[in-house]
Amino acid sequence: MLRYTIKRLAQLVPALFGLSILLFFWLRLLPGGPENTLLPDDATAEQREALRESLGLNEPIIVQYGLFLQRLAQFDFGNSLQTGRPVMQEFTTRFPATAELALTAMLIAVCVGIPLGYFAARRRGSLLDSGAVAGSLLGICIPVFFLAAMLKVVFAEKLGLLPSAFRMSPGLHYTEVTGFRVLDSVLTGEFDVTVNAISHLVLPGLALSSIPLAVITRMTRASVLEVLSQDYVRTAESKGLRPHVVRGRHVLRNAMLPVITAIGLLVGSLLAGAVLTESVFAFGGIGSFIYESTQQRDYPAILGFLMLIAVIYVVVNLLVDLSYTLFDPRVRVR
Repeated sequence: MLRYTIKRLAQLVPALFGLSILLFFWLRLLPGGPENTLLPDDATAEQREALRESLGLNEPIIVQYGLFLQRLAQFDFGNSLQTGRPVMQEFTTRFPATAELALTAMLIAVCVGIPLGYFAARRRGSLLDSGAVAGSLLGICIPVFFLAAMLKVVFAEKLGLLPSAFRMSPGLHYTEVTGFRVLDSVLTGEFDVTVNAISHLVLPGLALSSIPLAVITRMTRASVLEVLSQDYVRTAESKGLRPHVVRGRHVLRNAMLPVITAIGLLVGSLLAGAVLTESVFAFGGIGSFIYESTQQRDYPAILGFLMLIAVIYVVVNLLVDLSYTLFDPRVRVR
């Protein structure tokens, strides 16, 4: 297990190294160069030269890249042009909001998608199966921002059942511990805040879960259908094993590997979809900040947030790869 973990960690290094090269040259290819991006239009020639000197832009390109890697290793992405605060500080402040939203969306997708895909496969050709397939296609086709806007209009503005914006109702007392408001309110015993925070997660969570839910449903259905046709399942049934043993030990366990792979890959789509979903619901996470940074040409914030999101993405996929060993011990051998 330890050797497998070290091997997978070593494979992450080239991915992050390649991303650093892309970000480095992307920053250099911006119109006017980094100095025109980081300085106002009325900056003097002396200010531009001082900035080039501080950023090492007068050095050879290899030396510049080395300095760039050094800053990345220290998680030094500079200051945001919008707020003037360090980009790392902005990220850590806003990350809990996006993490809560992404976890909510993935929880909905997994808790609904896996059972739905499984029962659709078990009842192939039934009304449930047809509905699951049609619903998954619809979930993939509907744009996230359109679904978010529709949910907001219908359930928040028309029916008034759920909040329409923000992470929590304004004016509600809240004791911050970790930045995760549901977790913090449970830890501090402020259960009115827990209910309020969860209610604010429902609509954006449903909107963000639409694509993962559709993908997980289809993947589970296809994987279960493939496993059900295997000889070892028919052998287990012919031995007279109880149905729940066959379903759990022989069908679901073997069908989960491709589904787990899909869940890991869907993390990227959740972070991408958060940009639009958080903007619709004014959620205040990293997605809405990236959107604002794009509008304001806040390139240091965009660069820093993209790099940090990439680190999270590869770490999550590492955890997904390690989880394979729980479902298939053969992975440990390979």
